Amino acid sequence: MTRWIEWPTEPGRPRMGYGADYNPDQWPREVWDDDVAAMREAGVNIVSLAIFSWSRIQPAPHEWDFAWLDEVMDLLHDNGIAVDLATATASPPPWLTARHPEILPVNQRGETVWPGARQHWRPTSPVFREHALRLVDALARRYADHPALVAWHVSNELGCHNAYDYSDDAARAFRDWLRDRYGTLDRLNHAWGTAFWSQRYGDWNHVLPPRLAAAHPNPTQQLDFRRFSSDALLDHLRAERDLLRALTPGVPVTTNFMVTGQVDALDYAAWADEVDFVANDHYRRPGPQSFEELSFSANLTGNLARGRPWFLMEHSTSAVNWQPVNLAKRPGELARDSLTHVAHGADAVCFFQWRQSVAGAEKYHSAMLPQAGRDSDVFRAVTALGRTLADLAPVVGSARRPARVAILQDWDSWWGSGLDSHPTSRLDYRQEALDWYTALLDTGTRADVVPVDHDLDRYDLVIAPVLYVVPAGLAARLRAYVEGGGHLVTTYFSGIVDENDHLWPGAFPGALRDLLGLRVQEFGPLLDDTTVTLSDGSAAALWTDHVDVVDPAVEVLVSYVDGEQAGRPAITRREVGSGSATYVSTRLGVAGLRRLLALLLARVGLRGEVAELAGRVELAVRTDGVHDFWFLVNRTDEDVVTGIEGEVLVGTGGTPTVPARGVLVLRRPA
Repeated sequence: MTRWIEWPTEPGRPRMGYGADYNPDQWPREVWDDDVAAMREAGVNIVSLAIFSWSRIQPAPHEWDFAWLDEVMDLLHDNGIAVDLATATASPPPWLTARHPEILPVNQRGETVWPGARQHWRPTSPVFREHALRLVDALARRYADHPALVAWHVSNELGCHNAYDYSDDAARAFRDWLRDRYGTLDRLNHAWGTAFWSQRYGDWNHVLPPRLAAAHPNPTQQLDFRRFSSDALLDHLRAERDLLRALTPGVPVTTNFMVTGQVDALDYAAWADEVDFVANDHYRRPGPQSFEELSFSANLTGNLARGRPWFLMEHSTSAVNWQPVNLAKRPGELARDSLTHVAHGADAVCFFQWRQSVAGAEKYHSAMLPQAGRDSDVFRAVTALGRTLADLAPVVGSARRPARVAILQDWDSWWGSGLDSHPTSRLDYRQEALDWYTALLDTGTRADVVPVDHDLDRYDLVIAPVLYVVPAGLAARLRAYVEGGGHLVTTYFSGIVDENDHLWPGAFPGALRDLLGLRVQEFGPLLDDTTVTLSDGSAAALWTDHVDVVDPAVEVLVSYVDGEQAGRPAITRREVGSGSATYVSTRLGVAGLRRLLALLLARVGLRGEVAELAGRVELAVRTDGVHDFWFLVNRTDEDVVTGIEGEVLVGTGGTPTVPARGVLVLRRPA
């Protein structure tokens, strides 16, 4: 089921959503009127409501208090502000954990995770599920016909703090999940390789989550537990969603994902089709590639949505409160961050939160209405963004225009490549992918970040960094892609294992060995302070492979100059008909990847649409079939004159210029 928000006023008129999490229960009643007045000034037209309000809505087991929520819902509707109403199940109230401590999570060491923060519940607890659905039922029945209600917001950031639970409830649910996956203990024993270290199981009841062990737990057990944990939270999402759909069939249901480099616990490729529209929370971290990571995550979110509109549910107006050093955003960054998400398909932009708190763990987190009030730079930037989003109404409903280059995102490979007992513990799956994305931006080349099950045939070039887990079916798909004329690039530690984390027999890189036309006898991880020089002048780090070329059709593009692999191939390319398969046996970093991409893109005949602005401006394109909407995002601290023609929707006319840390939006013929 796929549905987008239907606005309660002006039906059929395109509208970009704009707003925030709103927590009126933190404030006295007299503040609410000032809130909605300021919301109208800022252009806010939607808020997420009641996210952490369970203890206020249900202060005791048989006591309900909806009066305040009724009043807030009415007040928002009277002021033209729609509501994305949360089910409020993110954090159970004190009375529930006091009565039922068995709902509390247990960590890997067997310690109870106590109340006092948030998300202190087991995803597999039948007791928690019962109480959560009772709350959902009460909310849905009360507000089913309220004119402010436009969407349901299941829980909040599922798995942010309780993704991995090792309790007895989790153990029982894990066994059930494994029975569904494997059917028999013999198949489980084969998949987990339990002949090693005398781990063979003869009774399902002996199977446990990978709790604290004397040495490294079974790697396939660890990988399956990560898969199970994602599925357990997805099962909770489905339970709330199904009840909401039964009681309010006309209201779309979503939950806020956390597609970001810091969160890898949940396989959002498996979640995306379970919601009526995709929603995401993203918080930028300072440091190198900060903006590029934001763009990468927005790009991936847009592709998880598969062309449908999606909702940026949370990001920050300025500083957050939970990083080691919480930097305020610089002028222009509030709008640039927001519009980069819009560029990649978001049709709604919201922040955490509306009014900055005065108490609690997030009181130092920025908000749309800061402690300094309306007479502040942040609120002025907020209101300016509201006007900009109103100007972007023509973009609403348009889809991302696919690029000709794709970077594959695979959660199994992310999880599996990070397990213990590997050649190096320094490997970072997401960082390698981000380096490729950054290097493509530096060359002015648009790229899509897509789930591994995405249709590859639309792309001329597919990059699969650290594709560690390659089942037979995926290997066949990649071979068919290359034989059909596609150009595949993959890297070190790819093709190594099957879906059970078993090594493919023979030399590395296993499932991709024949396609690449080479053999790797042994891995050569590097120490932290070690680099090697390549024949193209690049400095490589982290990893080297002992590569032997076995197919005479393989071309050695770059060799090792020094180090243990001196004189051996570092980067190879094998032509297969009109396609090709390239192997990068080391970590090049962004600078080295820029050099390599210049060669590979030329071989494929690809040139970026804004190659003349390479390194300075990112281009993202949306289209409605009649018009293309070009979002030109300035990655620098200086104005950039583009020389690109088009009707200006956001920015300056004349010679279109992208201001420092700014965005220019042009409407052009499709």
